[in-house]
Order: sequence, then structure tokens, then C-alpha cells
Amino acid sequence: MTESTLDRKVRAAEAILDHTFHDRRLVVSAITHPSAVEGHPISDCYERLEFLGDSILGAIVATDLFARFGDLDEGELTRMKISLVSGETLSGVAETLGVGGCIVFGESEKGTGARGLHSALENVYESLVGALYLDGGYDVTRAFVTRTLGPHVSRDVALRPVSPKSRLQEITQRDLHCAPVYKLEGEEGPAHDPTFTSVVILDGKRMGRGKGSSKKEAESAAASDAIERLGATTEGRVTVSSSVLA
Repeated sequence: MTESTLDRKVRAAEAILDHTFHDRRLVVSAITHPSAVEGHPISDCYERLEFLGDSILGAIVATDLFARFGDLDEGELTRMKISLVSGETLSGVAETLGVGGCIVFGESEKGTGARGLHSALENVYESLVGALYLDGGYDVTRAFVTRTLGPHVSRDVALRPVSPKSRLQEITQRDLHCAPVYKLEGEEGPAHDPTFTSVVILDGKRMGRGKGSSKKEAESAAASDAIERLGATTEGRVTVSSSVLA
């Protein structure tokens, strides 16, 4: 890639964020797919910034929902939050913003089509949040998140679980008084088409396992497995039984 091409992608990302970076390395890393820097330090791609951005994004969304909806309980706020930070929402918002045109892909990833782009859009939205937080601070980052996710806030989402992870969190908080913990158990396949395996741990016990083409898909599958093992397909209360993973 020529420098001018990278410059154009950086300028496009800065326009989307409405922020000019003091540390250009942050935004370059935030838009760089792992396939473009295979064999390089992990900091050269978006993965570390994605980790940070995921946490910052969750905190911003949770704080804003808490302040705006004083009549909603914990479960309802949780459903709204998970809906807003879901892969479906983030990838859709990122696509609308034009983030896809900013991403630096390696040759091995260019042939994966829509599936690879969907995952990358979600990841880069989070990595840009992380980079923006480090370079511009909380207020600048909150302004971007509320501007881009604000139109997707809906009370209707609070009325129903929106994902297996949301449903499992509701169940465990209500009946088991603990939160699910997700752990990456394995990664297989080439860098451009990996398969991840995750487990979910409840009260120290491994209760579900799942696979997916992204870490979030694997966690969602693990949550579905745990719900089934807990016998929580109905509204009845559950307990951790002997149906744990080996």
C-alpha cells in the first residue's frame, strides 16, 4: 500500500470520528486488520485497541442508559445495552458511517467477502473508540458514541431478551447471583478464516461451549449451550446442576 492510500484512509477515519489524531499511530493501528500485518507486533493491528474500545463503549452506553431511563430495572437496562453494543448494531452503524472504506486488509482477507467484512466492521468500530479515548479523552469519545449509537436506542428492546448472552446474563443474575464469564478455549484455521471456541463459566463451573467465526459468535453459541444445559428454555428458575462440561 502506498503512503498516499494509507493517508486517505486515515483522513477518512478522522472525518468519521470528527477528530484529528495527535498520535497518528493509534488511528493507523485502529484501522489495520490483523491479516495486513501478519508476523508484526500485535500493536500494529486493531486487536488490542478493540479490547479497550469494547470496555470504554460498554461504560459509555451503560452510563447514558442509566441516566436516561430511571424507570427501567437492571434486566431491562441490560437488554438495551447488549442490543446497542451487539455485533449486528455495531457493524450496521460502522457500514453506514463508511468505516469499511477505511480498513486496511491483507491479501489473505480480501477474498472472504461479506462475512469477513461484517466482523471487521464491528471490530474496527470498537478499536476506533479505543483509539479515540486514548487520543482525545472520555468526553470526545462519548460524543462520538452517542452521535452514532443514539438513533438506535429504543425502549422496545427492554421488553425482550435480544441475544443468548443477554438471556443468560438475566438468568444468572436473577437465579444464581453471579455473572457469566467467557473464556477463549481455542482457535483453529488460517488467519483469514479462523474458527474460535469459547466456554462460559458460571459460579466456577464450565456450563457451555460454542464455536464461531469470531470470538463474539463463539461466546453467543456458548451462552445458548449453557441456557439449554441449565434447562432455562422456560421462565422457571434454574440452578447449576450436574450438567456441566467435562
